[in-house]
Amino acid sequence: MKAFNALEWQIAGRYLRARRRESFISVISAISFLGIMLGVGTLIVVMAVMSGFRADLLDRILGVNGHAEIRAYSGQFSDRQSLSDALQTINGVVLATPMVEGQAMFSSGNTIRGVLVRGMPEDKLKLMPSLANAIEAGGFQNISEKKGVAIGARLAAQANLKIGDKLSLIAPRGAVTPFGVAPRVRQFPVVAIFRIGMSEFDTNFIFMPIAQAEQFFSTLPQAGRIDVTLTDPDMIDARLGDLQAAIGPDHYIADWRQRNQTLSGALEVERNVMFLILTMILLVASLNIVSGMVMLVRDKGRDIAVLRSMGATRGMIMRVFFITGASIGVVGTLAGLGLGTLFCAYIEEIRQMLIYLTGAELFPAQVYFLEEMPARMIASDVVQVLAIALGLSFISTLYPAYRAASLQPVEALRYE
Repeated sequence: MKAFNALEWQIAGRYLRARRRESFISVISAISFLGIMLGVGTLIVVMAVMSGFRADLLDRILGVNGHAEIRAYSGQFSDRQSLSDALQTINGVVLATPMVEGQAMFSSGNTIRGVLVRGMPEDKLKLMPSLANAIEAGGFQNISEKKGVAIGARLAAQANLKIGDKLSLIAPRGAVTPFGVAPRVRQFPVVAIFRIGMSEFDTNFIFMPIAQAEQFFSTLPQAGRIDVTLTDPDMIDARLGDLQAAIGPDHYIADWRQRNQTLSGALEVERNVMFLILTMILLVASLNIVSGMVMLVRDKGRDIAVLRSMGATRGMIMRVFFITGASIGVVGTLAGLGLGTLFCAYIEEIRQMLIYLTGAELFPAQVYFLEEMPARMIASDVVQVLAIALGLSFISTLYPAYRAASLQPVEALRYE
């Protein structure tokens, strides 16, 4: 007789459809089903949000800062533009951008705050996807001729600025006077407003042509750095040799993993801890399956005795109760997968609805940097969650099924 035949499935199905006197067992089974479903759904959603948050955050950070930065040991390049052009020709390099940056004080109306001013060649500003594709108003055309700047949408909203308005920037190092170094104050027209979708950039970054930034900050000739963007940030190890050969011994490379090691490590630790904590939900649900199945075995003692007397083997009895318990876990897991997938697909709409109903600011951009709640389902994570849920469900049914198979017909019928 082959395992899990039609008769075993039929008997297991009858046990799953509890009658009135078995309603308590049915309630426990329903609780077990809900526990598995909610546990799987919650785990899938949390893993997707954590993965999406990490991916989106790093995409935006790396999209603006590049995947590797080249600096000179002396602080000055011998020929920054030629080196940038040479790096641009390396296989896998999308963009090699000379860059000068510094901190300044932003002033407009009643708004005064510190900002990071970044100078880049005009043609590179137009080619940087994370910036060029995020323009909300204006553009980078003729930004050098206009001696203008591009500011983030959040900063523009705070200072009530629009295209054509002027803002003041104050550099800490200016002209030397008998009374010391005086700050340098310059006014620049706003020619572009961008919204990258990360509050840190949209509030604190200002972009301008590189020659204009060098003049404003009084930097040394050929100073700054070169940012290199690759087709894939995970290719950095494969490209480090080519990059190092191109820059020579007078320069050094800092890749994105070194610059964002703390952030990336913290996100990974948080993701793993959340996974372990939420796995406990599945463990509790699987314990409910054990308790429900043990009670079902006690209630079905007479049925087991009759089946054994009619020639049913211990293996058949064990398989019947294994099917009964495992069905709860399998159906609950599949329902949890559907629930988690649906939740991830509409997570931003759900967040907006909860904000509307509760009035609370969920996932604020000032704290979590991103303006929308991301959710990215990764196949390996989903498979891992499903494997854990199904594994716990199957393991939970083994003891009750073994106990049912070990029941002796004489002992079961003695008090009937």
